[in-house]
Amino acid sequence: MTTIAYPPKPSPGDRVAVISPSAGLPGLFPRPYELGLERLREEYGLEPVEYPATRKMGSTPRERADDIHAAFADPDVKAVFASIGGDDQITVLPLLDRELIRAQPKPFFGMSDNTNLLVHLYNTGIVGYHGATVMAQLGRPGAMDPQTAHSLRAALFTSGPYELRPAERWRVVERDWADPATFDAEPETGPGTDWTWLNADRVVEGRSWGGCLEILGWLLMADREISRDLSVYDGGVLFLETSEELPGATEVFRTLRNMGERGLLRRFSALLMGRPAVSSFDRPNSPEEGERYAAEQREAVLRALEAYAPETLAVFDVPLGHTDPQLVVPYGGTIRVDGPARRITVTY
Repeated sequence: MTTIAYPPKPSPGDRVAVISPSAGLPGLFPRPYELGLERLREEYGLEPVEYPATRKMGSTPRERADDIHAAFADPDVKAVFASIGGDDQITVLPLLDRELIRAQPKPFFGMSDNTNLLVHLYNTGIVGYHGATVMAQLGRPGAMDPQTAHSLRAALFTSGPYELRPAERWRVVERDWADPATFDAEPETGPGTDWTWLNADRVVEGRSWGGCLEILGWLLMADREISRDLSVYDGGVLFLETSEELPGATEVFRTLRNMGERGLLRRFSALLMGRPAVSSFDRPNSPEEGERYAAEQREAVLRALEAYAPETLAVFDVPLGHTDPQLVVPYGGTIRVDGPARRITVTY
């Protein structure tokens, strides 16, 4: 079993890498990207460093792997941020030099398709951080959500326990980055919701693993970065969420069913299920449609748990992943899920 450790934290004034391991969307949507860079400088006191493929659409897997290697190898770079996700990072994984990355461990922040790199870091022995891409969270129109900003600051600069809290308000409509009017005001939000608990009669503490459900499904199909010795996941905390592509409840159930058939679901002692994105540029759901989508997804997850892991302690509507606000989750770090007290504490 690989020993996993937290990498050293940056300090205000340090240089941090900004890379695009999946897609060079900063080149297509410069407004949220530049806004995210500005906030890294002004609100967090960090100096972002770009790489050749950061703004390049259509970059090759080798070009993106080279940027990852350069970012981790540079001793003056103290953390690495993904600009955004995409759908092609799985092609980069075979090109990565695990020993180079292991020799210069540093915090990596990313989500969505960056689940690929987070799993790779987990298997390399480095705790990563699921969340806080430059364009989506740092580049949020109007201002960063306060809960997101506070979580990111804690994950960046502190070590130790951090208690997650239910969302105070949820974003309900996703607006188009190509429309300048999107950035005239903060996103429309609705009232937050408390968490829903299942089998909350115990306390679970373990290493976290998971990420974007669709990406994990692809990794399983390609037989990459998922240990064949499933005992390495025993007693861990699984966290899952779905993307802005809004996979249907049937697809969610089938992916979880396949994880169950592989024997993976029952290995984890707890599940944190992120509040799903309920609206997208392509599917601008009404608040009512969004609530229906979230409810159907929850039922699909419950059905899979009942079939394959009925004793699992589960929590729904946690603000992680493709949602706003978004709380940063350590990947491979410690999470404590206290059912009787209804508390979730991560270790940054």
